Amino acid sequence: MQYWKGGVRLIPPFLFSRQLVVRRSCSKLFVGGLSYDTNENVLKDAFEQHGEIIEAKVICDHVNGKSKGYGFVQFSSETAACTALKEMNGQLLDGRNIRIEYAHKG
Repeated sequence: MQYWKGGVRLIPPFLFSRQLVVRRSCSKLFVGGLSYDTNENVLKDAFEQHGEIIEAKVICDHVNGKSKGYGFVQFSSETAACTALKEMNGQLLDGRNIRIEYAHKG
Protein backbone atom coordinates (compact mmCIF):
# COMPACT_ATOMS: atom_id res chain seq x y z
CA MET A 1 0.00 0.00 0.00
CA GLN A 2 1.33 3.43 -0.90
CA TYR A 3 0.20 6.83 0.17
CA TRP A 4 0.65 10.01 -1.81
CA LYS A 5 0.87 13.45 -0.31
CA GLY A 6 1.69 16.41 -2.51
CA GLY A 7 3.38 14.27 -5.15
CA VAL A 8 5.60 12.49 -2.60
CA ARG A 9 5.22 8.77 -2.02
CA LEU A 10 5.01 7.90 1.65
CA ILE A 11 5.87 4.42 2.85
CA PRO A 12 3.78 3.14 5.74
CA PRO A 13 5.92 2.60 8.87
CA PHE A 14 5.26 -1.16 8.98
CA LEU A 15 6.70 -1.59 5.45
CA PHE A 16 9.70 0.57 6.24
CA SER A 17 10.56 -1.41 9.36
CA ARG A 18 10.33 -4.71 7.43
CA GLN A 19 12.80 -3.38 4.86
CA LEU A 20 15.22 -2.54 7.65
CA VAL A 21 15.03 -6.07 9.03
CA VAL A 22 15.75 -7.56 5.60
CA ARG A 23 18.58 -5.07 5.05
CA ARG A 24 20.43 -6.21 8.20
CA SER A 25 21.09 -9.66 6.73
CA CYS A 26 23.12 -8.38 3.76
CA SER A 27 26.43 -9.53 5.21
CA LYS A 28 25.73 -13.18 4.34
CA LEU A 29 26.31 -14.49 0.81
CA PHE A 30 25.10 -17.62 -0.95
CA VAL A 31 27.85 -19.21 -3.05
CA GLY A 32 26.64 -21.64 -5.72
CA GLY A 33 28.40 -23.74 -8.32
CA LEU A 34 31.09 -24.98 -5.94
CA SER A 35 33.22 -27.94 -6.87
CA TYR A 36 32.33 -31.00 -4.83
CA ASP A 37 35.96 -30.94 -3.64
CA THR A 38 35.76 -27.40 -2.22
CA ASN A 39 35.91 -27.40 1.57
CA GLU A 40 35.33 -24.66 4.14
CA ASN A 41 39.01 -23.70 4.37
CA VAL A 42 39.22 -23.15 0.60
CA LEU A 43 36.00 -21.13 0.66
CA LYS A 44 37.24 -18.95 3.52
CA ASP A 45 40.64 -18.40 1.91
CA ALA A 46 39.03 -17.32 -1.36
CA PHE A 47 36.81 -14.71 0.28
CA GLU A 48 38.87 -13.35 3.17
CA GLN A 49 40.72 -10.94 0.90
CA HIS A 50 37.49 -8.88 0.85
CA GLY A 51 37.02 -8.55 4.60
CA GLU A 52 36.71 -10.28 7.95
CA ILE A 53 34.74 -13.52 7.72
CA ILE A 54 32.51 -14.67 10.55
CA GLU A 55 31.70 -18.03 8.98
CA ALA A 56 32.35 -19.96 5.77
CA LYS A 57 30.23 -23.08 5.40
CA VAL A 58 29.94 -25.68 2.64
CA ILE A 59 26.59 -27.49 2.76
CA CYS A 60 26.93 -31.28 2.80
CA ASP A 61 24.50 -34.17 2.43
CA HIS A 62 23.63 -35.44 5.90
CA VAL A 63 23.67 -39.10 4.79
CA ASN A 64 26.93 -39.43 2.83
CA GLY A 65 28.71 -36.25 3.97
CA LYS A 66 29.51 -35.09 0.42
CA SER A 67 29.21 -31.48 -0.65
CA LYS A 68 25.97 -30.38 -2.29
CA GLY A 69 27.87 -27.82 -4.39
CA TYR A 70 26.90 -24.68 -2.53
CA GLY A 71 27.68 -22.83 0.66
CA PHE A 72 27.50 -19.58 2.57
CA VAL A 73 30.00 -16.92 3.59
CA GLN A 74 29.12 -14.41 6.30
CA PHE A 75 31.18 -11.25 6.64
CA SER A 76 31.46 -8.95 9.63
CA SER A 77 30.25 -6.02 7.50
CA GLU A 78 27.83 -5.36 4.67
CA THR A 79 30.50 -3.42 2.81
CA ALA A 80 32.82 -6.43 2.69
CA ALA A 81 29.97 -8.67 1.52
CA CYS A 82 29.03 -6.22 -1.23
CA THR A 83 32.64 -6.01 -2.44
CA ALA A 84 33.00 -9.80 -2.41
CA LEU A 85 29.77 -10.24 -4.36
CA LYS A 86 30.90 -7.81 -7.05
CA GLU A 87 34.43 -9.14 -7.35
CA MET A 88 33.91 -12.89 -6.89
CA ASN A 89 30.70 -13.52 -8.83
CA GLY A 90 31.56 -15.57 -11.93
CA GLN A 91 35.16 -16.18 -10.87
CA LEU A 92 36.91 -19.56 -10.90
CA LEU A 93 37.23 -21.44 -7.62
CA ASP A 94 38.58 -24.99 -7.69
CA GLY A 95 38.01 -25.13 -11.45
CA ARG A 96 34.35 -24.00 -11.36
CA ASN A 97 32.73 -20.64 -12.07
CA ILE A 98 30.92 -19.72 -8.88
CA ARG A 99 27.79 -17.59 -8.63
CA ILE A 100 27.11 -15.37 -5.67
CA GLU A 101 23.93 -13.79 -4.35
CA TYR A 102 22.84 -12.27 -1.08
CA ALA A 103 21.54 -15.03 1.19
CA HIS A 104 17.98 -14.72 2.40
CA LYS A 105 15.78 -16.74 4.67
CA GLY A 106 13.37 -18.89 2.71
